[in-house]
Amino acid sequence: MIGSLIQPAAAHAIPPDAVARAKMIVAQMTLDEKIDQMHGIKTATQYRVVPGNDRLKIPPLLVTNGPSGVGPGDVVQPSATALPAPISLAATWDVGASRRFGDIIGSETVNVGRNLMEAPTINIARVPTNGRTFEGYGEDPYLVGKLAVANIQAIQDHKVLANVKHYIANNQETNRFKVNEVIDERTLREIYLPAFEASMKEGKSASAMCAFPKINGTFSCEHPWLLTGLARDEWKWDGFYTSDFGAVHSTVESSKAGLDLEMPTGKFFGDELKKAVADGKVTVEEIDAKLVRRFAKMIEFGIFDRPITQTPIPAEKNGAVARALAQEGMVLLKNNGNLLPLDPKALKSIALIGPYAGAAMTGGGGSSKVKPLYTVKPLDGLKSRTTAPISYVDGADIDAAVAAAKAAEVAIVMVGDNATEGKDRPSLALDGNQDALVEAVVAANPKTVVVLKSGGPVLMPWLNKTPALLEAWYPGEEDGNAVAGVLFGEVNPSGKLPITFPRAPGDVPANTPAQYPGIDGTATYSEGVFVGYRHYDARKIAPLFPFGYGLSYTRFSVNAKIVGNVVHVQVINTGKREGSEVVQVYVGSPSTPTLQEAPRELGAFAKVSLKPGERRMVYLTLDDRAFSHWDTPSHNWKITPGQHKISVNGRPVGSIRR
Repeated sequence: MIGSLIQPAAAHAIPPDAVARAKMIVAQMTLDEKIDQMHGIKTATQYRVVPGNDRLKIPPLLVTNGPSGVGPGDVVQPSATALPAPISLAATWDVGASRRFGDIIGSETVNVGRNLMEAPTINIARVPTNGRTFEGYGEDPYLVGKLAVANIQAIQDHKVLANVKHYIANNQETNRFKVNEVIDERTLREIYLPAFEASMKEGKSASAMCAFPKINGTFSCEHPWLLTGLARDEWKWDGFYTSDFGAVHSTVESSKAGLDLEMPTGKFFGDELKKAVADGKVTVEEIDAKLVRRFAKMIEFGIFDRPITQTPIPAEKNGAVARALAQEGMVLLKNNGNLLPLDPKALKSIALIGPYAGAAMTGGGGSSKVKPLYTVKPLDGLKSRTTAPISYVDGADIDAAVAAAKAAEVAIVMVGDNATEGKDRPSLALDGNQDALVEAVVAANPKTVVVLKSGGPVLMPWLNKTPALLEAWYPGEEDGNAVAGVLFGEVNPSGKLPITFPRAPGDVPANTPAQYPGIDGTATYSEGVFVGYRHYDARKIAPLFPFGYGLSYTRFSVNAKIVGNVVHVQVINTGKREGSEVVQVYVGSPSTPTLQEAPRELGAFAKVSLKPGERRMVYLTLDDRAFSHWDTPSHNWKITPGQHKISVNGRPVGSIRR
């Protein structure tokens, strides 16, 4: 199939009656009424809202964040279930988990009386120090896309409009409002666009949020090709665009490009838009088309026909789901001598130590921050599972931490970071005295377990001396219960890293100032498609922990063979505990000097849960895209001719000729 083209999938269409009804409403509107519907408002009593129109029975568009649970919405933020960070969800490698995550977000959006959810965040983790790495799903576009589709579908099952973001390449917080990102066509298509393509075509996201950065010189919210040429004309997406807050820089250009709604207010789509109409620079017909797109989606989702209500969130029920999701996302990175799981009955004493051991780590900062319904402290989670005496010190005084560690049978050190929207982390190092704290505690007690609560990769100068390490990410409101449940073996950890952990700062793909944070306002994506593990594999740089890595309290045998384009995988739980394994199928396409390919790219995956001794066959089909590259001269996908090497969970299993 040399040079064959891959045709786009058939697109979703709004029901014709919804479009017809929207057109009838818009036809009755005055120009002032139309302009009022083109932007949000911010007053002392209302925020993140496009007010309704009582005369025409147009309901308000009520917006809420976000990707970690229902976050900032109106002027007063409601309480909601603080789910684990989305990076934790990505570590589950489980589309079922993503659906459960989206189900909570969608149902609670309805509970709090809103109808558009600004989620999911699906930007690729190009720069691990990005302040919003915790908000996304990691570094691989295929994994991100599969999780995004499940999340969107679950949100929209509740007749809530999903708002996939940030379209596109919102990959750094430094200079985020005006950075110009220079990204070649192939890299856009293979790395930064596939998850959005999946979200729009397969996930059928009702809306999308255009992002802050410039892409090759043009701001995203006034980018005709991104907004119209690609999504609407090529992908046949029929949703509507909202802007990120403050991401609009023009009236005429943004309108012509295809932006439908300015948020949070109408700096450019208010009086300036009306003036542009009067001056003949924007037509009424263009505004009508924008309103029809949004109203038709709202009609399709029943928003025009149901009252706005607020109902109590089932805190205990949803909290149980949050706890299970947090546990499924935890990644066991090291477990020398099977120190974990701990035996709650045999334990004599525990020293709980560290700056992240005192309170629940409910999430990162910024617009995704959830006001939790309740929280479970780490100490309370441990105490509910063992009668062993537990001492607690916050680690500020290392001498006190050492004394506590020496006096206890087991030391549990909880360290981490507190990433936030609005700024990137200054480095991959843990801040303050945390590295010194871990070193000192490990030296004082050979039975030390380190629990890492981070929003992404961190450096670990103490790793070689540490017997056990659990990456818990930001566990959410159920932090204490979720972490303790894994430490004591109630739950067998099954998470796999969705992002590479480097050994040294200079090992990352974007390792020059020109690449990140950019020079004179321009960030050049000169690494091309070699992002994340593609970079480490191609450059033969050994990471601290590779993409897809994660241990278990049990053992698995994974054997595979290839039949056509289907990989047949037998998974056997050869250990003594029930557990889950992720089958990861990678494709290594032929590489030439003129068409450089990564040594391997994720082509399919599945998560399998097995009891001890149980075995199961998994059949994973590799579609044409798995064997393809973006051919810039023809502006299309082409299957790369030759032998494509197939590996499963790190082991070669043969090749497929295309």
